[in-house]
Amino acid sequence: MTQSSVEPKTTAEDAGSGSPTPAGRSWLDRYFHITHRGSNVGNEVRGGVTTFMAMAYILLLNPLILSGKDVAGDTLSQKALITATAFAAAVTTLLMGFVGKVPLALAAGLSVSGVLASQVAPEMTWPQAMGMCVMYGVVICLLVVTGLREMIMNAIPLALKHAITMGIGMFVALIGLVKAGFVHASQGGGPVTLGPAGELAGWPVLIFCITLLAIFMLQARKVPGAILIGIVGGTVLAMILNAVAGIDPKAWRSGPPELSGSAVSMPDFSLFGKVEFGGWGEVGAMTVGMIVFTLVLAGFFDAMATIIGVGTEAKLADDKGRMPGLSKALFIDGAGGAIGGVAGGSGQTVFVESATGVGEGARTGLASVVTGLFFAACIFFTPITQIVPGEVASAALVVIGAMMMQNARHVDWADSSVAIPVFLTVVIMPFTYQITAGVAAGVISYVAIKLAQGKAREIGGFMWGLTAIFVVFYALHPIEGWLGIN
Repeated sequence: MTQSSVEPKTTAEDAGSGSPTPAGRSWLDRYFHITHRGSNVGNEVRGGVTTFMAMAYILLLNPLILSGKDVAGDTLSQKALITATAFAAAVTTLLMGFVGKVPLALAAGLSVSGVLASQVAPEMTWPQAMGMCVMYGVVICLLVVTGLREMIMNAIPLALKHAITMGIGMFVALIGLVKAGFVHASQGGGPVTLGPAGELAGWPVLIFCITLLAIFMLQARKVPGAILIGIVGGTVLAMILNAVAGIDPKAWRSGPPELSGSAVSMPDFSLFGKVEFGGWGEVGAMTVGMIVFTLVLAGFFDAMATIIGVGTEAKLADDKGRMPGLSKALFIDGAGGAIGGVAGGSGQTVFVESATGVGEGARTGLASVVTGLFFAACIFFTPITQIVPGEVASAALVVIGAMMMQNARHVDWADSSVAIPVFLTVVIMPFTYQITAGVAAGVISYVAIKLAQGKAREIGGFMWGLTAIFVVFYALHPIEGWLGIN
């Protein structure tokens, strides 16, 4: 049975085509069920704007994460990346508004982008990496259509779901610290060090520290849009110091905070359609399979919880987590992987920042339409976003990582069958710079500890299957040697 067969419906959706329509209701009201959900156009517009302001930082962070070289030594154009990020967010969010009719906004998932940058690009070209996005998006859509997505979600222990989110948070935070120059590869005894030689060096990294603290202080004060405000403030500070202190342009990792030319420009769609599905001979089928599996994991776990969480806050979900348009929302979220891959801006997923719009009164897809239109407008303002130095944008990455670590409060640290797998998942992801390795360690250790406790019946068939796959993942090199595969 698929999810669509059990989804509840609102009063408006229950009404047949012949039901009388209250006088004075506009087509907008009827289409989005605004009145029936206890909202009004003003609330929806305000909620849509608020959601955009809360997640606009992705226009800066996604290009920052995807700024590295691929296996061929090629890099992606920053202007094209900003265009692709804004375009994909606009398309998927508008789809969620018009089709899903729920107040959920989508954009490039930082966890997915992290996998592309750290695990996929070193093995493949960027077009092939975007092909991986398309593939994982298709897989998730198939899981939704067949009803398997919910079954898989239920099969994985809740503690491991929290651990995966926390581990990705640590991973994203490490990316931010490295991109800012706060953490460097050590030239001496240890693997990493503070700054290039055991101390921070230069004005840019100091601006990173100030921006990071400012965002944390704003969040502690519960200021709406704290991340965006911090980025804007950090950029202004960087521009002032750059002009007053005469900072060497080479000191800035992504160029000095200056506007060259007009603030408005034509969008750069040069990455659109640059997708390849072949040329994997040197990588191997096993590696391709693990990459797709990792991307599915990265884009899989947060989406359903976020959709249900925001839907509950908007009073759309019932006590079983069902809500109108749930299957459509999950399908659009999965399709976001393919859309983002085709656009060249990484896989798209639902953002928890959608809750900020709900807090302002958003209850329908009209709010998502408003958010999507703002993202569409940003396509023409890429020169403005390019002013933001990488050190300032990196601070937001660390903040996002800290927010994802809040899942630790849901873990029973007194239970070793939970605490040990969670610990291994969380620490191995950033220490190995590989999300798959962390998930594999968590799954294997969970099953091993349950066996040691004599609780094999609690494991479940799906977890046994995952364990077998991850054992092969860790033992792949000796297995290949045993089979004589180079």
